[in-house]
Amino acid sequence: MNHSNTDSPEPPLDNAAWKEIVARYQTPSVARSTWQIVNTLVPYLALWYLMYLAVEVSVWLAVPLAVLAGGFLVRMFIIFHDCGHGAFFKSQRANHFVGGITGLLTWTPYYHWRWEHALHHSSSGDLDRRGVGDIWTLTVQEYLEASRWKKFSYRLARNPFVLFVLAPLFLFGVWQRFPNAKAKAGRERRSIYWTNLGLVVICAGLIWLFGWKVFLLLQLTVMGVAGSAGVWMFYVQHQFEGVYWERNENWDYATAALQGSSFYKLPRILQWFSGNIGFHHVHHLSPRIPNYNLEKCHRSEPLFQAVKPVTLLGSLKSFTFRLWDEKRRKLVGYAHLKTVRQEHASGSARG
Repeated sequence: MNHSNTDSPEPPLDNAAWKEIVARYQTPSVARSTWQIVNTLVPYLALWYLMYLAVEVSVWLAVPLAVLAGGFLVRMFIIFHDCGHGAFFKSQRANHFVGGITGLLTWTPYYHWRWEHALHHSSSGDLDRRGVGDIWTLTVQEYLEASRWKKFSYRLARNPFVLFVLAPLFLFGVWQRFPNAKAKAGRERRSIYWTNLGLVVICAGLIWLFGWKVFLLLQLTVMGVAGSAGVWMFYVQHQFEGVYWERNENWDYATAALQGSSFYKLPRILQWFSGNIGFHHVHHLSPRIPNYNLEKCHRSEPLFQAVKPVTLLGSLKSFTFRLWDEKRRKLVGYAHLKTVRQEHASGSARG
């Protein structure tokens, strides 16, 4: 089950077989979940207290603490993420409660994100269902047929500085303050309004403690580190060499999970801060597996061990990917467009 390009879609996996495998790892542990909350939220809040003490000496002593807090915020988002999948506790009431609290701390409305992320899981790798909860990706043909303005917008959106620095701040600070037009007018929308109200209270309190300039510097540092790391992780998990994309009629859920989601093999410290989400192929096959069971599932089952890992160094190649070439069934860069144009010109000349 290596990530690789083929000339034709691979046959789908047997549903009964993989469902039996993942079912062994789907039971959450109250003790492990509780400990994960303690070793994530307590250090995060403690770092904000240390920042408060540090600014009394110098604001620049607080900035490194804010960077570290950003790392804990990434880990907190994974807890929030597991709650959204109903995977962190057996009790859905507990999942919703912890998800709401961690959602507030990560500036993400719980029910609205939960709804949107479910769409991502049900359509990841499906070329005909792009557009919700994913990275904007055009095919080569779509790009060639696009207007100049759309091409400019696409290139701007896929620029690394925009995508990994500016976009995360905009996403968490602005975009998530408003509901998706497709969201139902129920708790999904209400979760945004309640989250916004909670953030007003929290930010007002922190501005009172730090002053608005220092608060803005520290909050942007925390969110910048966490947001950039989070968007990069999400990007690499679905934009890597050998990734799976198919039109809807050929799309298969299990194949999309194992070949359309990467096994991002990270150093231990980064794996800890990212809550094991590098085992994304396992997670996409079964979102009900708690993050602390993902590695065990991967290591115990041949189905997952057959997936080729993407290393930290190897993941840098993802910077070069911009478009999906349907003909060659792979991600390509803009330089590839010259080859495609030449092929079109040659084909037109022969015709």
